[in-house]
Parts: sequence; structure tokens; C-alpha cells
Amino acid sequence: MMRRKRRSSVDKEEPLSTAAKPKKGRSAGRQAKEAVAVETNESVFAVFVRKAGVTLKHDAQSNEIAVDQVVFQKRIQQQLQRSPQFPAIIQEFITGMEAHIENPDTLRVCLLPCVPQTSDGHISSFQESLLRMLLGVEMLQTLIINILLEKVPEFMLDSTGDGGLSFPRMIINQLKWLDRILDAKGLSLKLMELVSVAPVEVQRDVITSLPEILDDSQHNDVGRELNCLLLERTQLTVPILDALSSLNLSSSLLTEVRTAVMATMAAVQLEDLPVVVKFILHSVSSSDAYEVVCSLRKNLELEQCVLPAALQASQTLLKTKRAAVSAPAAAAAASSSQDSISLVLDGIKSAVRFQKTIAEAWLKAIESVEEEEEHKVIDLLMLFILHSTNANQSRRGAERMLKLKVRTGLIQEPLLQRTFRDYVQVLRGYFSSILALAQSLLRSPDPGLVAFGGHMYRCSFTAFDSYCQQEVVGSLVTHVCSGAGGEVDMALELLCGLVTEKPSEMALYAVFVKGILDYMDNLTSQQIRKLFQLLSRLAFGQQQQQGSHIQDDMHIVIRKQLSSTVPKYKRIGIIGAVMIIGSMGARSEGTDSQNGSLSQETLRQVTALMELVKSSSESSPEAAALYYDELANLIWSSTLDPQVQEMMGSRVLDDFQEDFVVDLGPDITGSFLLPPRVMYNLDDDESQGGIAINLLPLLAKDTQSKGDELTHDKKPLKRVSPLCLSPFFRLLRLCEEKRHQGDLEEIDALLGCPLILADMDVVEKVESLSKAERDFLCALLFHAINWFREVVNAFCKQTETEMKMKVMTRLQNITYLQTLLEKALAETPGFVPPVSNFDGESSDRLALSSAVPALKPKKDGAGKKRKAAARRSSEGSSQPAEAAEADETQQEHPEKEKDKDVWPGVSLSVFRPFFRELDLEVLSVLQSGLLSRSLLDSELHTKVREEVLLGPAELVFLLEDLLHKLEFRLTAAPTKRAPFLKTRADRSVGFSHLQQRSTKDIASYCVQLLPALCTHLENCHNHFQALLSKNDGCVDAAAADLQEHRLMSASYQLLLQVLNTVFSWSGFSQPGHRNLLKKALGVLAERLKEGDADLTLEQFVKHSFEYLLNFRSTMPSLNTALCLSQLLSTVAERGGNAAAHRDQTASLARHFLSQVWVTASGERERGNKFNEALHALLTIYLEQVDDILKVVEEIAGEGISELLNVSKDESSASWPTLNRQTFLVFYKVLLAELEKAVRKIPAGKSSDDSEAQSEKLLTWNLAVRDFHILVNLVKVFDSRSVLNVCLKYGRLFLESFLKLGMPLLDYSFKRHKEDVQSLLKTFQLSTRQLHHMCGHSKIRQDTSLTNHVPALKKSLELFLYRVKAMLALNNCQEAFWMGNLKNRNLKGEEILSQRSQDSDEDEDEEEGEGLPLPQQLSDDEADKSDSEATKKTNGGDEDESADDSE
Repeated sequence: MMRRKRRSSVDKEEPLSTAAKPKKGRSAGRQAKEAVAVETNESVFAVFVRKAGVTLKHDAQSNEIAVDQVVFQKRIQQQLQRSPQFPAIIQEFITGMEAHIENPDTLRVCLLPCVPQTSDGHISSFQESLLRMLLGVEMLQTLIINILLEKVPEFMLDSTGDGGLSFPRMIINQLKWLDRILDAKGLSLKLMELVSVAPVEVQRDVITSLPEILDDSQHNDVGRELNCLLLERTQLTVPILDALSSLNLSSSLLTEVRTAVMATMAAVQLEDLPVVVKFILHSVSSSDAYEVVCSLRKNLELEQCVLPAALQASQTLLKTKRAAVSAPAAAAAASSSQDSISLVLDGIKSAVRFQKTIAEAWLKAIESVEEEEEHKVIDLLMLFILHSTNANQSRRGAERMLKLKVRTGLIQEPLLQRTFRDYVQVLRGYFSSILALAQSLLRSPDPGLVAFGGHMYRCSFTAFDSYCQQEVVGSLVTHVCSGAGGEVDMALELLCGLVTEKPSEMALYAVFVKGILDYMDNLTSQQIRKLFQLLSRLAFGQQQQQGSHIQDDMHIVIRKQLSSTVPKYKRIGIIGAVMIIGSMGARSEGTDSQNGSLSQETLRQVTALMELVKSSSESSPEAAALYYDELANLIWSSTLDPQVQEMMGSRVLDDFQEDFVVDLGPDITGSFLLPPRVMYNLDDDESQGGIAINLLPLLAKDTQSKGDELTHDKKPLKRVSPLCLSPFFRLLRLCEEKRHQGDLEEIDALLGCPLILADMDVVEKVESLSKAERDFLCALLFHAINWFREVVNAFCKQTETEMKMKVMTRLQNITYLQTLLEKALAETPGFVPPVSNFDGESSDRLALSSAVPALKPKKDGAGKKRKAAARRSSEGSSQPAEAAEADETQQEHPEKEKDKDVWPGVSLSVFRPFFRELDLEVLSVLQSGLLSRSLLDSELHTKVREEVLLGPAELVFLLEDLLHKLEFRLTAAPTKRAPFLKTRADRSVGFSHLQQRSTKDIASYCVQLLPALCTHLENCHNHFQALLSKNDGCVDAAAADLQEHRLMSASYQLLLQVLNTVFSWSGFSQPGHRNLLKKALGVLAERLKEGDADLTLEQFVKHSFEYLLNFRSTMPSLNTALCLSQLLSTVAERGGNAAAHRDQTASLARHFLSQVWVTASGERERGNKFNEALHALLTIYLEQVDDILKVVEEIAGEGISELLNVSKDESSASWPTLNRQTFLVFYKVLLAELEKAVRKIPAGKSSDDSEAQSEKLLTWNLAVRDFHILVNLVKVFDSRSVLNVCLKYGRLFLESFLKLGMPLLDYSFKRHKEDVQSLLKTFQLSTRQLHHMCGHSKIRQDTSLTNHVPALKKSLELFLYRVKAMLALNNCQEAFWMGNLKNRNLKGEEILSQRSQDSDEDEDEEEGEGLPLPQQLSDDEADKSDSEATKKTNGGDEDESADDSE
């Protein structure tokens, strides 16, 4: 028997590459003696190994090696080769080895590394295992591999052998990194067979080791087998993909594998997903990156990796019934899923960072999604990943893509909320990118982007940890301090929202928010109000314990501001103090509505603060008025403690009666600038014994005290100013509403009570008054109008008929007083009105801007005309200034147009900031129908009872106010920063109450008003329909009441403008407001026919469009017609398919353009405003028409030709709006729209077929012909304005032709030679005329014209060389010649003064293509061409057929 030696060793399995040694030839018989010596008890294996230098140990010790492993291998090989029994000795050696490793312990020793026998410096400190060294002997390799692989099944079921070592893994490790494999194919087959039968653990080890074992030649075959295995066994996904990643596969196989992997993604375990994604992206080439990424995005369902909230809740409920240990297990599972998703995203991030093509492919894949429902969480996550990579391109691309998707409504708030809800842990790693994107969005001028940026901030604060919350608050504070309007508003709104939703968390960061107090100079009053609202909530709200540390700071700031003598800072102090009062005096939740819950100490503090503000503002009427307005806003917008409300209400009522109300006596004592008179009493009882508003005496006293202040340094402590009348009454009214749940019975006497004013007859002789008297009269009228506006605000919601009648009368009083004010202002140049809105700009700046226009309008005879018109007005109803603006375009050019019925005077629109703001509720008066009342005129004479409608003047007044409100809130204002060292006018003056309502609330209110607006619209239509039928289809000036016509026209136009502004609201495009849009369109649709409410949006749009189209026959002016066209375009766009109504819109615009427009007095409409409307209407027509080139040719060819054959004042027959006064408008629009149309013609491509080329050439031929017609018109209409337009748009057309037309000629010249020749000949005529215009401009030395010349001449020169290049490309260089063109004027005459400079200065080369032969030229043209200096390249004469002399 042979002895077996057992050895053990430390497990060291590091592979070591050894150089393969070449086989050496045997020397026959030299070692015969050594071979004979094997006759002992030892096997051949043991003897050969010992002689080669390895000592086989027993007792579980490691084998010892005395020589280097290379020497060992060489000796084994030599012994085998020199043996006389070779090659039989090999089998004997293998049998011995097999017997030696039969014992598992011996096998383990042979699989573990050998240890050096001695450390004499000649042997490496680390040696391979015995079996691995024997595998390096080529003649033994295959046999040993077979034996080892056969050993594997013996140990497959044992997880680990003795000492914790896995035998299969140790055997597989022996096969790694061999220098050479003799039978690579056989080895791969055996390994795959092993995989097919082995348990999972062994399969993993084998598959993972394949890349380190196999030869490159076997990679593709093994790759195919692994691919098949992948589809069968998903539990092997990770090792198979690891192996495939390391194998050198062909591209076709890689694609096949990737497709298979992609198909199995849905079945892959979540923890395996990172490896799958990494493999897919690892195997991408630049050519198929987009396709792979799209497929990956489609199959990567991250939403399924996280349980929905409802399911999580139900599962949690089930688990509570089980053992308590399940809770931490569930938390661990949730955390594990988040970790896996994080790893997936890290893999994607790595691929994106190192492969630019993958980053671009992701952006392209996200961009290609066109439906909101198709966007997934992965899209948002990818945008954050792309932004977080350092590559600038992907960062900018991600930001651009997010803005694009948000702007188009494809990525919206629900997707963002879902992402933050389910992937908080994942998103936390990308917080810096989320913050940077939110900052960028908030700085955008687009309101939609600003709102989405706000959602990102809100979600980040809610979802993340305290560090992120601090960063969010810091970023929002930075936005507030930036001073940019929209950015500041949204940031403050977010901070206020966070304080409301998360008061305890926000209280921790109160010190950050307090820092904004240092930057209040840049904030508007509305923004300051919000700032103090959130600060006071933090300091004095429910969470006082966290935010109380800033209370002292707040008190210090408020006291400092209140004590300031600078109005701006005092204003800030008042606003801040009122906000603190609101927070300290707020009613706590669950408090009884009757009995307050405030502590005595808090009530004392509130009272003390109110007294402080009151005493600080007593000396300044503006400050006191602001304080009243702010208190009124506070009461309106918040719920105060009943004790505070009661205290305020009782004080206000007493103070108002004391300061402003007097009992009527037999006469009014005192000396005044104007004689006093009690006016506008609506109460039927005796005027004696009643009450009146003491306006004129107060104003006289106030004026006197102002004069005293100028002469004396000492200021009075308190004075009652009429400035405070309206604000104080507003405060009183709101207090009463709150105390009595909307009932104003206690103060309803103020609606009908009279005012002490001056006799209004004095307005008729205003010219004879002194300056002081005129100023006093104007101030009195301003105060009276503002009082009535506040009275209307107060009582407009009352439901009793008598109250409604009085409100209507007060509206008539307002419109009548406005006509008187216009007259008075016209005769009072430089008058500074009293301030009425106290939270806006300083009164000085407003007064300065408003006093300037008042200096202009004084004209001879103006007063008489207005007096006559005022006398014609009945019931105090007359026209405000804006009413006639649309019709009276003649005011623009009084020197040219003499219309005796022009409505002169001052436009009150300039003075809008000086009138009190009307509440939105006042517009409910528009819903009023017929009301009966005892009618009182301005002289207080009672007229018979009659049924009346809302008067035309009052309708115009209310519609104007509504339009201004809608334009301010629903129309997005361009966000432009103010220029350096310049202050921009504040748009928000006079809209402070409106600003406190959301745009959605305002839009909803307008939708409620729509039925009433439609009724008024139909009334206007019926009025003009009756007028037309009465006068046989035309307005007869003699029969029409001019004032009524103006008012009805203004109402008609305003109604259409209001509807257009409502439907243009950008909020309608948001899904959340889709129902509101359907409701609005439903109102219009139901006016046409009552139908089913369940129509689609497109059907609603169709019916609304048809309804509005019915008004086309009664348009009183071109401006009104334009408003109708714009409204129809807006409504059509709301359906999402504007093209469906293009024909109708174009037909309507054509109808209006073909109509003769006359004024109420029978004259043709003209003037700047008419021209502007014509410009807009013609633009709409050309944009909506199908074939614009045909229409341009029709107008330019027929319409303008007709104009040339009629007298100076007549119009074109086919286009009545086209005359010599409007020619410039037509000419400019035609050229501009022609240039815009050619930019939409697709550029020529080499891949186009003959038919496509022919179609594009035909389009360009038509465009060039139209251009030629328009350019030639300059010969007849040679005014400076026409030349300017032609030079500007001529260059733009030429540039478009060079960019889009010339590539087409390059590719189509050979196929369509004649068409190209014709096109270039026609275009040459135009370019030559443009050259003549350049010469004319230089002669005239008009800078407005010569500014266009250099760029135009450059384009003309480019055109020349571009044609030359086109001919060279098509091998027709000989067809091109060039000559110096002489400078000529518009009539074609040579400019003699520039003859000497022909050759070098005004060289504009015109080209012929050599295609028209000389005999084709007319005699005249041939004579002309002979006179030109020419260069001939092909022996032909220069083509001068394009000379444009007449």
C-alpha cells in the first residue's frame, strides 16, 4: 500500500500567473536509472513530486515546496518525458494523484497553497497549490481538470467542508487565470454541464468565475448558453449578468442578451435590479443609446417597487395583530427597497457621468413623452440625477427640460408629490440639485414655473430633515431679499404657507426670517404685509414658546418705524403693528364666538399697541388713513377675538360720528372759498333734522391748517382731515359687518344721507374762479367721488330693493361728478389730487406723474362743448373719459382732423390711483335687472316712478373697472427689472384689496358674472341692430344720439375685452381649472341653445364660437370688430384645436376688412388708433388664412392697383379699408407676414424627391413674385415710411431666401432648370430695385433709411456669391457673369454725383444665370445693357433685363 500524507494549511487562494514554458525534447535513455528506482512502496505520483521539490506532508499540514513553482513544473515535465514508459507513465501518474486526493482532507491540502521549505531568499514567499502547479503542466492539464470537475459533485450538497471552506469553490478557483488551456471548448462544455446540474450556490460560483477561466474564443458560445439560462432561472440573474459584463461578446449577441434582460425586468427581484440596470447601460453603444434608454425607461417600473400609502396602511393594520417583532422587520423591508432604488439610480448616475451619449439619450427620451399620464417618477428622478452630475451640458439640459415640461403642463404637482412621498430616502441624496432647480424655477418670469418651483420647496421642507429645512428657509429668505417682484411674492407666500402648515418646525428658523427686516426698502406694501404676517405668527402665534425669542426684536422694529418722520418707514411701522395686533388678538380654535378667550394681559398689550399706533399717526392724515385701511383689511381677512372686535367697533362708531357727521340745521355757518350746499340726499323725509357728511367745512379747515403749518413750525397734535373720511368709513362698515353678521342697519342712514358740498353750478363758470378756488373745487370733487365709491362698496351686497335703488343712484352720482371733475381739471393745470390709496407709492411721486397730463388739454371752445354735452346728460348719467377713447381717434391728430363732436377734456384714467378701490362685489350690480325707484335728479326734484335699467354710463363705469382689475390680476405682466437708478411705476396702486384674492377666486367670480355680461352684450347688439334697420343698414348721423352712440359703442367694446381677458387667463390651461373653463364656455354655449351639460370641451368651444359669431353684424367700430376677432381666436385656442376654426376667423376678419367704417357723425374712421386696430386685424387675417401667398398677391396685385386708379380720398373697391392713409399699414403687414411665411417653408434637402422639390420651388416662386410686386410699389408710394419698411423687411426676406431657398436651388437645379432660372430672374428684379433704394437713401441723407443700407448691401453681396456657388456645385460656372451696377434713384435715373465712385463704393453685383439669351432681351433693355461695364465669362452679353425703370 502507498502511504498518504495529510497536511493542512492556511487558506490563501490568490491566483498567480506563471509564464508557460515550451516543451523540451526528451533525450532517450539518459534517465533510465532514475526511472528504475521507482520500485518502492511510493507511487509514481509521490516520487515524481518529491523529486521535483515538493514534500507531501501528513497530519493536516501544508505541503512544503523547496524550489520555485516554475522549476517544479519543469522538473515534473522532464521526469514524465524522460521516463522509458512514456506516455503510459502519464496515466500511472494521474492514477497515483487520484488515489492521493481520494481522502477529502488530503484533497483540501492539495487545493491550498504550498508553504516554502526554507527562507533562503531563493524561493518566493507565496506558492500556488500543488494541483494548480500541476495544471500548468500541459500534458497533465486536461486529465487533472476532468478529475477535479468530477470531484465537484461529491461536495455539492455540503455547504462548506472542514474549516469552513467550500470544496467546489476551491476546485473552481484552481481553474482561474491559467496561462493556457489546451481544450478550451471541452472545458467550457464541462463547466456548463456542471452548471445545469449543480445547486444554486455552486451555480453562482461557477458562473461568476467563467470570465476568469474561459478562453476568449469561447466567450460567445458561453454567452448564448448563459442567455438561455437567464430566461429559465431568474435567481441566477446577478451572477449571469456579472459574467456577461466581463465576457467579450459580439455586438449582435450583446443586443440579443440585452433584449432578453429587458424582457425579464418585471420578474427580477428588487435587490437584483441595480445589477440588471448596470448591465443594460454598461452594454450600450452610441448608436443604440436612445433606443435602449427608451426601453429601459419603459420597463423600469419604480412605482411598483414601493407600496402605495393605502396598501402600506392596511398591511400595517394586519401586522399589528401579529407579533411586535414584525414592526422592525417591516421598517427594514421599506428601508431595503429604498436602498435598492438608490443603488439603481447610482448605477444610472455612473453611466450618465461617464457616457455622454447616455445622458443625451435620457434627455431625448424624456423629451419624447407627449402625454402627462405617460410621465413617470423615473423621469423626475433622472432630471435630478442629470442635474447633479458635474457636466455642464447635462446640468443645463436637465434644467431646460424640466422648465419645458412644466411650462407645457406635462410634469405637474401630483407627480412631484408622489415622488417625494415614496422616495424620500432616495431624493435626499439629490437635495442640492432639487434646491438649485427650485431656485432657478422661482426666478423664472413664467408664473407656471414659479408655482412649480414653490411646490419643490414645500415638498423639500415637508419631507427632509432639519438640515434641509434650514437650507430651504435660507434659500427662500434669499429670494425675498432679491427684490425681484414675482420671486419675492412666491417666496413670501411659501414662507407664510409653511408657517401655517408646520408652525413648530418653522419656529426653529424664525431668526433666519427675521433677517428680512434689514431688506424692507425693496419690498412693496403688500409684500411687507405678508412679511409681518408670517413674523407675527412666528412670534405671537400658537407656538409662542419656540418663536417667542423674536418678540422683543419685533417690538423694537415696530416702535422705531412708528417714531420715524419719514413717511415710508412710518408706513412700514403701521403695517407691521396691525399685523402683530392680528396675531396677538386672533381667536383661538374652538373658542366660543361670543365670549373671547384672550387673557387680560394679552388684551392689555393689544390695546396698548393700538393706542401707540393711533398716537403716532394722529399728526399725519396719510398715516392715520393708512392705519384705518390696514385695520379694515385685518378685520376683513382674519378672525379676531370677540373682545378685540367689540372694543374696535364701539370706538370706531363713536369716533366717526364725532369727526365726520353733523346734524342738518337751517344754515351752515362759516366762511368758505365756495358757497356750501347740502346735496345728494336720497332719504324721502325732511332734509331738516337729518344728518349729513361734513365734507366742505372739513376740507376748508384742512386747507387752512396746511397753510398754517407752512407759516408756523409747531404742528397740531391732531386734525380731522377729509383724507380719513373714506378709510374710516370702510373700517366702520367692516366692523359693523363682523359684529352683526353682515347687517348694516345701524349705519344704513349713511347710504342716503347728503353731503355738504359746494353748489355745482360753479363748475359752469370754473374759468372765472381763482386758482385756490379751482384747486378747492377739484379736491372737493375727488373727496365726494371717493366717499360715494366707499358707500357703494359698503352697501352693494344688500338685498332690499330700496337699498339697491340707492346704490344705483350713487353710481349715477359718481358718473355725473366725474364729468364735472373732468371740466374742472381741464381748467386747473398742475393740480395735485388728494391721496386715496395710502399703502402704495408716496403721494409726491404719484402727484408728479398725474399733474403733468393736466397741463395739456386746454383748447379754445372746449369748455362750451363739454357744457352742452353735460346738459344733455340726464339723471346725472354721463360719459367718463375712457368711454369715448375707442371711437375718438381724431384726438390724436387735431390739426388734421376737424371733428366738432370730439369729447375733449382730461382723461380720468390718468388719475385712477387717486380714486378709492371698488371691491369685486360691487360688480354684482352688473347682474341687476329692472328696478323701480323714486327717481331723484341732481337738483333733488322727484320724478315720476318708472322702470329703469342700469344706465349706459354706469355700465361703462363698471366695465372699465372690471377690465382694469382683470388686466391686473389675470394677465401675466412681463417681469422686467427696473433700470439702474430709475424707479418703475407701481402697477398695484389701487388694487391692494384685489391682491389679497387668488387669481382662481377672481376667475371664478367672473364666470359667475358671465350670464349678466352676455345679457349686456346682447342688449348692445340689439341696440345697434335696431339702429341699422332703422337707417337701412347704415348709421345716419342726423338720427343718432351721439352721446348714446359713444356710450353703447364703449360698452360693446369693453364687454368683448372683458370676455377676451377672462378666456385668455393662463390658469385655464392647468388641469385643475379645466372644469371652470368648461363652466365658462357652457355659459356662452347655453345662450345659443340649451343643451346637455355633459358635452366635451371641443363641443363647448364649437357652440361658444357660433354664439359669438352672431355679433359680427353689429360692430359699431373697427376697434370693436378687432376685439371680437381676438375673442374668437382666444376661444378657439381653448379647445386645443384652433385650426378647426381658422377658416371662420379668417372669413370674419376679411369681412371686417372689406367694410366701410364710419363714426357716429357719419365720417370715415381714421387716426392712429384706427390704424393700430387695422394693423392687428389684418395680421389676424393673414395668420388665419390658409394660403397666405395667394392673399398677399390678391391685396398687393388687385387692391393696391385699384387704389392707384382712384382719387386721393377714395378707397380700393375690393378692400374698402385700404386707402392712401392706410396704405402704410397694409404694406407693413403684408411684407412682415410674407417674410414670416417664407421662414416656415422647409429647407431643401438632398434626399427630397422630384415632386417635393417641385412643390417647394412653386412655393418659393409665388413668394418671390409677391415680394417683387411689393418692392415695385416703392416707385409709386415713395414716402420715407414706406421706404423704411421696404428696406427693413427686404433684408429679412433676402436672408430667409439665402438660408432656406438657396439649398433648395442647389439640389433642384439639374432637375428643374427652367423653374430655377425663372425664380432667380424674378428675384433679380427685386434685388436691383433694393439697390436703387440704397442709392436713393444716400442721396437723401436720411439716417433712418441709411441705417438699413450696410446690412442690406451685405446681404445683396452674399446673394450674388451664393448663386455663383450654386452654379459651381452644378458645374455651370460658365453661365455666370458679373458687372458693376450703376447707382440709380427710385425712378431708374443714374445718380451723377456718385459716378466717380462707381467702381469701389456702391458696387452691388447683380447676377444673370446666363440662361436668358441676348436675343430674348427687348431692344430697350439691350441698349441699357450695352451701357454697363461688364465682365463676360462665357461670351454672352450681360443680362440687364431686370432694370426696373418705368
